[in-house]
Amino acid sequence: EVQLVESGGGLVQAGGSLRLSCAASGFTVDVRGIGWFRQAPGKEREGVAKISTSDGSAIYSDSVKGRFTISRDNGKNMAYLQMNSLKPEDTAVYYCAARRNGASDFGSWGQGTQVTVSS
Repeated sequence: EVQLVESGGGLVQAGGSLRLSCAASGFTVDVRGIGWFRQAPGKEREGVAKISTSDGSAIYSDSVKGRFTISRDNGKNMAYLQMNSLKPEDTAVYYCAARRNGASDFGSWGQGTQVTVSS
């Protein structure tokens, strides 16, 4: 079992930046991928960025490409989401999730952290 805790959310003005952190604990050696997802009120959950814990390769949604950067520190069991040039439409609850070895889906989720971008 892997436990995840997000932090770093808050209120920021449009154009500003935030850095989200995701702390993993438990059976972390089995984690092969970390993803950041978000869900705004009345909208479906959206995958924002994903990273491989082995080679660091990352993919982004078109809506954040060029503005957000996902990274990980395997030694500290941490993952991060650097968010720059924030827009009001980035307002959502942001979740990190872990994909375990052999799994096709992200099966472990954090409790989420709120990001609010004011115009």
